[in-house]
Amino acid sequence: MNLPPTSSRLNSMGSRPDLWPRKLDTLERIRRSGTVPGLDLVDVNYPQHVEGLETDAVAQALREAGLGVGAVNLRYDDTFADGAFTHPDAATRRRAIDLTIEAGAWALALGAKQIIVWPGQDGYDYPFQVDYQALWTHTVEGFRAVADALPELQIALEYKPIEPRRFYAVGDMSTSLLAVRDVDRDNVGVALDVAHSLMARENPAQAAARALREGKLFGIHLNDAYGQADDGLIVGSVHPVQTLELVWTLQQGGYAQHIYFDTFPVREDPVAECARNVDALRRFWRAAGALDQEALRDAQARHDALRVHELVRGEPVGAP
Repeated sequence: MNLPPTSSRLNSMGSRPDLWPRKLDTLERIRRSGTVPGLDLVDVNYPQHVEGLETDAVAQALREAGLGVGAVNLRYDDTFADGAFTHPDAATRRRAIDLTIEAGAWALALGAKQIIVWPGQDGYDYPFQVDYQALWTHTVEGFRAVADALPELQIALEYKPIEPRRFYAVGDMSTSLLAVRDVDRDNVGVALDVAHSLMARENPAQAAARALREGKLFGIHLNDAYGQADDGLIVGSVHPVQTLELVWTLQQGGYAQHIYFDTFPVREDPVAECARNVDALRRFWRAAGALDQEALRDAQARHDALRVHELVRGEPVGAP
């Protein structure tokens, strides 16, 4: 199976401005992304990355950089601190839905196939703070309204268990898939962020397998983390064997969407860090494809941990 297209976050390209000769606005971040060997796409945050810009200017910068857009990611500002789709005020909920639909218009204009909704404020912090039934209903209604307004696009729910809220309306893969079933629209699915999955005490490969079984894995945000927070570390740098298992699971499930590097190179050269992510994914992809598939399936059928370890340990899965 061929490696899917790779994408990176424009925010990453804003770090270490001392290494770049020009002001790092959105267009310059696109140009900087274009210097990463092997990178195919960028993901754009809406509205932050496009405020004050016309689609033609962004599209031209992308063409010059030799890049496309993988997805448009929603980022709701502080006016939605009490919730976006789940805000207690109906007018504010409607404004969040309208903002999300606007992001879809940008996605269509830039040739992207999906928007990714991270409902970062849709949750609660205290016992008795919310009506859990209403929280769920508003989440489902919000996604349904967006899906109906944007039938040409995939709408991916990006779950996260905590941060900035203490509890989310949708905090893990199983809950996300339940929400997707309740939304009941073909164009609504789930985006799996590896760091978020680890924070939720999931095994990312198992979480991906659940979504693949439902035909609802619409996005992969590839990174690594220690599990306590959203670390955004280099691909496979902390959990190499689990990363290999995730990549193998994607191959087995026929995953063909783009893979997005959601990493945070605060101190590192962002171009070199992104290039390392590309290289790491390529190595994991090759290693997963080189596994003895028949022997591995046989060992899995017998739950034979020692045989599985023997089959996997020889692959180049060390930290990149």
